[in-house]
Amino acid sequence: MADKKSAPVVRRKLDRKKEVDKKKEAQAEVKKEMQGEVKEKGKEKKPTDKVRNGEAPAEGAAVNGTTNGVAAGGEPMKNGDEEDKVEPMELPPFEIISGNRIDPFSFKYQFKNVEYCSGRNKTFLCYLMDPGKDGLLLRGYLEDEHATEHVEEAFFAQVLPYYNPKYKYTTTWYVSSSPCAACAAKLAEALKARPTLRLTIFSARLFEWEEPEIQAGLRALAAAGCKLRVMKPLDFTYTWDTFVENDCETFTLWEDCQENYEYYQEKLADILQ
Repeated sequence: MADKKSAPVVRRKLDRKKEVDKKKEAQAEVKKEMQGEVKEKGKEKKPTDKVRNGEAPAEGAAVNGTTNGVAAGGEPMKNGDEEDKVEPMELPPFEIISGNRIDPFSFKYQFKNVEYCSGRNKTFLCYLMDPGKDGLLLRGYLEDEHATEHVEEAFFAQVLPYYNPKYKYTTTWYVSSSPCAACAAKLAEALKARPTLRLTIFSARLFEWEEPEIQAGLRALAAAGCKLRVMKPLDFTYTWDTFVENDCETFTLWEDCQENYEYYQEKLADILQ
């Protein structure tokens, strides 16, 4: 038979056990919540490195969500109250340059009939225009760079601003590069509107001759009555003597002048056939 006095002691032990179990359960819940928060934080996405201009930023460049001074959201970083901004550079407005004689260095560089003409971003146009018996022979040159119009257009605005159908204009151009597609189209229209103007163009180089729109423009120009030619070695010598400030210096052709002429002549013949 059990001792009646031991019953309260047993109940106290059971109560303590329940309290311990409740504490363990509470601690387990807190632990689960803490683990859940850690997992949620682990799911946060890190800032991605954006590729700019085909180059990924260097290791360590993307820190605190910034890349090369630009915040992850695309906003420029602020330095105090001022923002670091890069102002776009604007090219100065060049105008068409005209004159009678070309600088000899410019001629040798711009008219050289190399196949790859990197850095030659100007077009030189030397012209001879004979308006017939009642007019004076006009001679000079035009050059352009970052201009609102190309030299081909400038010729009609500056050299031939007024067209008189009574005159028969015989015009010859010696250009450092053949016309672009847009200029070829405008030249074709200008020739159609001026039936008494005869134009022959001698080009030192063919501008982007592989492009279909360039080829179409040259064919349209030829169909409008323009004679298209490639400058021969003798044409370079003639242009030097006629349009260059040469101080009576004899022009010396570069080594591959004849070879380059034959190359361009073949390409032009294929385009116009």
